[in-house]
Amino acid sequence: MRICSKRADGFHNLESAFYPIPLFDSLEFVESTKTTLSIHGTEVDGLPSDNLILRAYDLLKLGFDLPALEIHLLKKIPMGGGLGGGSSNGAHMLTMLNQHFKLGLGFSQLEELSAELGSDCPFFIRNQPTFVTGRGEIMKPISTDLQGLYLVLILSGIHVSTKDAFSGIHTFSPHGEVDSLVADNTPKNWKGYLKNDFENSVFSIHPELDEAKQWLYQNGADYASMTGTGSTIYGIFAKKPNLARLPIKGEIKVVKL
Repeated sequence: MRICSKRADGFHNLESAFYPIPLFDSLEFVESTKTTLSIHGTEVDGLPSDNLILRAYDLLKLGFDLPALEIHLLKKIPMGGGLGGGSSNGAHMLTMLNQHFKLGLGFSQLEELSAELGSDCPFFIRNQPTFVTGRGEIMKPISTDLQGLYLVLILSGIHVSTKDAFSGIHTFSPHGEVDSLVADNTPKNWKGYLKNDFENSVFSIHPELDEAKQWLYQNGADYASMTGTGSTIYGIFAKKPNLARLPIKGEIKVVKL
């Protein structure tokens, strides 16, 4: 992720590439007499009323006559690791409501609505490889295809606040060729050219995350980086890796793309 400039509205202009990976939560709803949200599986911080799922429901209810719903979320995507779990929940709630109640909203309308939930939410409406600019709301499909490769996620459980991540951004990266680099489908060519600008500030606070990244390279990763503002460290491998014990506290997930 490149941070290119500070905007007048307080946000930052960025360049990044988003790629969908096979990690899933389960979301369902049934009509009821009162709107409620129950969460199972991984513990979710914060009040249910602040959850993007309920905020998505409230957002659509402003323009449509929706019934009360009993909503259930089975949470499997780790929280606070920059994997987009909360953002995907909010975006998919919009999509589900639109489909189930035949609201007639198109992709562009759903993306515009989801942007009111959060900068990362619009990506999950189409859920395809995407190059994003602006504050995350300007999206362009890219041809990146990593099928057959292996993704290793190191989940440290470290919570990185957005404030801490941005606190170390004192200089900005020039606009580059992120979209064309990522679209070449060759992760081993990305090292040295694609870097997450948040790594400097986050690694200075949590050096063990840098240690995890270097460990992935030492074990044969074609490319390794940190997700967004962190704290998940990921590596892309051409073949399924045989990994030794992690050098830091946490767990490993290996998924085939």
